[in-house]
Amino acid sequence: MGEQDGRGGTTTDRWSDRWADGWPALRVADWQDTQATLHMWLQVVGKIRMAHAPLVNHWWQVPLYVTPRGLGTSPIPYRTGMFDIEVDVVDHRLVVRSSSGEDRTVPLGPQSVAAFHAHTMEALADLGIDAPIRPVPTEVDPAVPFAEDHQHASYDPDAVTAFWRQLVQAERVLTRFRAEFLGKVSPVHFFWGAMDLACTRFSGRPAPLHPGGAPNCADWVMQEGYSHELSSCGFWPGGGEEGAFYSYAYPEPEGYRDTVIDVPGAFYSSEYRQFLLPYEAVRTAEDPDAALLAFLRATYAAAATTGDWDPGLLLDPDRLEAHRRH
Repeated sequence: MGEQDGRGGTTTDRWSDRWADGWPALRVADWQDTQATLHMWLQVVGKIRMAHAPLVNHWWQVPLYVTPRGLGTSPIPYRTGMFDIEVDVVDHRLVVRSSSGEDRTVPLGPQSVAAFHAHTMEALADLGIDAPIRPVPTEVDPAVPFAEDHQHASYDPDAVTAFWRQLVQAERVLTRFRAEFLGKVSPVHFFWGAMDLACTRFSGRPAPLHPGGAPNCADWVMQEGYSHELSSCGFWPGGGEEGAFYSYAYPEPEGYRDTVIDVPGAFYSSEYRQFLLPYEAVRTAEDPDAALLAFLRATYAAAATTGDWDPGLLLDPDRLEAHRRH
């Protein structure tokens, strides 16, 4: 029996209710100004991690990770210690924690990118941390330097929290999908350049040189990211009324886009050159987890079949689930 919580129910009941409150609705059109501001803030945080973390293939040292309270960097090496940064969207604050035992916080609320950049750098300086970042955003156009960006200053806390909850749901299912692959596979991580959650599988073969072309991003950056043949999937706040799940292959094999993906709502987008599944199609499905897993598995199968991947790289998901339950 749970203890009475003073609201007519038990603490156990309220905890269960919280866990049951999954897949939130959040229309992209309803938070565009906040999204643009948050995107720039996350670029500042990500660039701080990039300034000190050693290079890992495909830029795996630069993304952020979904945490139980928002998005975080994971530990960043610094001199003989380490620090981390978390964008806490439960209490709406930026938290910088150092292995020295000290921490600093920056309140999150309506403020310009310039102000957020200045406050974050001040918090780092108070902890004795130098962060020599390139203070200009990437993969966006125009790329206004952070210290000069007074235009983006919106912050709707409810929308930001709802977006994080979307990421929590996506991260859960992507992590399960990731476990079904025996070969090289990325973590489930959040790329702040394009503002998307991603997980990428690799065939093991090198890929043709990527043409680059991302705005305000050197071609060699994309060439490192796409140096090997891959099938990538994830979620981003675009491509649908409430965002979309995506899946693509690089290089795209012949016949890939013509594969029938038998998941309600799924389609191949010629504009984005990838399969899309609107978030709202998953959210409103009878079993959202099953619908998303079906999309991820089917689109990977399309890449693996048309691209002649080694079938031995794929593990049996039923056996994995049986093992997990025991």
